[in-house]
Amino acid sequence: MIRTRALYCDLLGLPKGKYIQPDLAKSGHIGFAACALAVSFDRDLLNIPGTGLFDGIPDMNLALEKDRFPSWQENTEIALGDLKFEGNDYALCARTNLKNTIKEFNKLDLTPMVGLEFEAYVFERDEDGVWMPYNTPGAFVYGTGPSNDPKNLMAKIWEGASDIGLPVESINGEYDNGQFELTLGFDEALKACDNAFLFKTMAKEIALTEGLILSFMPKPIPERGGSGLHVNFSFLDKSKINVIEQKGKLSEIANNCISGLIHHHEGLSPLLASTANSYDRLQPASMAGYWANWAGDHRMVTIRTSTSSSNSARIEHRTADGAGNPYIVTSSVLKASLLGIKNKYKLPPIEDLDGMENVRATKHAPSSLSKALAALENDKVLKSEIGEKFCDAFMEIKKDEASRLEDKTVDEVREFYLPFV
Repeated sequence: MIRTRALYCDLLGLPKGKYIQPDLAKSGHIGFAACALAVSFDRDLLNIPGTGLFDGIPDMNLALEKDRFPSWQENTEIALGDLKFEGNDYALCARTNLKNTIKEFNKLDLTPMVGLEFEAYVFERDEDGVWMPYNTPGAFVYGTGPSNDPKNLMAKIWEGASDIGLPVESINGEYDNGQFELTLGFDEALKACDNAFLFKTMAKEIALTEGLILSFMPKPIPERGGSGLHVNFSFLDKSKINVIEQKGKLSEIANNCISGLIHHHEGLSPLLASTANSYDRLQPASMAGYWANWAGDHRMVTIRTSTSSSNSARIEHRTADGAGNPYIVTSSVLKASLLGIKNKYKLPPIEDLDGMENVRATKHAPSSLSKALAALENDKVLKSEIGEKFCDAFMEIKKDEASRLEDKTVDEVREFYLPFV
């Protein structure tokens, strides 16, 4: 092995890291400037609380896990880990926050199991070098052949995932031309998020080597559908039994989780839908998680449930998109669910209307990133559960982003995000 690629996922969802000598990686700690978490997409260094901008820009350390992941790059291994600051767990580390969330469920003798479904668009350059939507005039929903993917990108991504052991469950053409659904297998929450982080990084990098961009932007093309990140989750008890379903119906734990997600719907929004572009996707009469509602097999609600079998019983949350950090998204969904278990909020009636022209729900996602951040600020219970320091840092960097893009056109917003997400 020639090199180790040490990686972590930052507040913006970017895969930051270093290539280092494998012998150096064995030390278990790799230094980074803490202000790496305070850099915007367009490389401005911001005064994000907890990153030490006016304290000499100190170091944080990435404490590497002992296990290594194989890489899609030759002669390379990948090391993941948790960020530490001044010898302690770093409050701004999304992976550590997810670990802490898992521990909270473990105290209840529950193990969170997670499966993530990405949606993404492909872009290619035209003759003038401008990034344009993938040219697939014969594409159709659930398409699996060259009509949907003439350059065979999805096969190359699947092959790359298979080579390094990432559990792809399915890939298919989504609703619109040049759009794909990429579904990963269920696993324990931390493993599922590690897989998702690596898969997204790998898929984007394979696309780039083919002269393409695979974009997880939630709404890159105004006249086409949005791209989400569906968070499917369940819990195993000490006997490895799925507790979401009891006798063909949702369990009390499942109902409490749903009540927590609905109660904190607005405050959750910026953590799940973290870009200015996200709110072009989160609209009524769409298959996105706009309304604070729930139902069974109903794709027009935010929280979709399945109790068809005890093994596959799960809750699916549909607000998030793949532009952000999968650790933040998953931890936030689980934290709101935990608040439902703790506080036993009243569960609203099931959505029994079409979810398009008619809905029972009255509460919905905010209309912009700025308003979503204000909703999180006002949701003191959720903010405290997730972590005050983490939320303060996340909100500060996202407030700057929202302000920069407030008066930009659709094309300018896409140009801003496209190379990164």
